[in-house]
Amino acid sequence: MPSDHYFSAAPASAENLRTIRVTLAGRELEVTTASGVFSPDRLDAGTAVLLANMPPLPPGGDFLDLGCGWGPITIAMAMASPHATVWAVDVNERSLDLTRRNAHDLGLANVNAVTPDDVPGDIVFRTIRCNPPIRVGKNRLHGMLEHWIPRLDEHSDAWMVVQRNLGSDSLQRWMAATFTPGYSVRRAATGKGYRVLKVRRHGTPPTAPISLDA
Repeated sequence: MPSDHYFSAAPASAENLRTIRVTLAGRELEVTTASGVFSPDRLDAGTAVLLANMPPLPPGGDFLDLGCGWGPITIAMAMASPHATVWAVDVNERSLDLTRRNAHDLGLANVNAVTPDDVPGDIVFRTIRCNPPIRVGKNRLHGMLEHWIPRLDEHSDAWMVVQRNLGSDSLQRWMAATFTPGYSVRRAATGKGYRVLKVRRHGTPPTAPISLDA
């Protein structure tokens, strides 16, 4: 029996396509999911906590969803900011196919679901909002964040949700130590065992040390 992870590039398991009902951006929707992707049977609790605690999106610009899965965060952003371009990034081709399919079925023309290498290098993001793939391992996760966080535009934020038991507090400390100067890192919200972490890129390096909120 094949052993897939949601971060496998090409899952070997059967797709087993299914339709589920979810509420995103205040709308009840039907979306398509499949085996071999993250949380195929429901909107996972962490993503729900993130979506419930995010501030309003910018009206336009380029947005990033890092590790998009079947697309809940991407869909919510694309519906809330129709004039923005949402980059849904994943290494899992099945996830990308599902995100494209769901965006098409919902009439969302402002979604680009691509692998990391297919995001043009000159794009900077007005916001990053994601449920990052913690289970890829610390080194890979840190490498991903070191690549994408510096691509925030000035005066822009990254919002991510991490389960407390999977290292949210240590990740917060690492980001506070890594993204300096010019950034601030804080815990923005908690709920159901999850932390919502906010990384702010400032226009100029802050005069005070980066704060690590308790």
